[in-house]
Amino acid sequence: MNVMVELSLYPLVNDYIGPIKDFIERINTYKALDVVTTSTSTQVSGDYQYVMSVLGREMEITHREVGQAIFVAKFLNFDAMQSNKDKR
Repeated sequence: MNVMVELSLYPLVNDYIGPIKDFIERINTYKALDVVTTSTSTQVSGDYQYVMSVLGREMEITHREVGQAIFVAKFLNFDAMQSNKDKR
């Protein structure tokens, strides 16, 4: 099963751009993920278990490095989304 996660990061520090860039750069090193970054969020798609594992690991790194940071995420069943798209 595949999932798409739309993720926004809000580091609660004065220099918030650095932690956001670091997180996005780290996510982009995982070749098995499809990553699309916009001005307000990053969409991560791939195998459900793998995406969840990577995000958990990378969010923990961000929390360890930054301290307080808010992650806002939307999780979509990518398989169902693609299936519905194909029916149109």
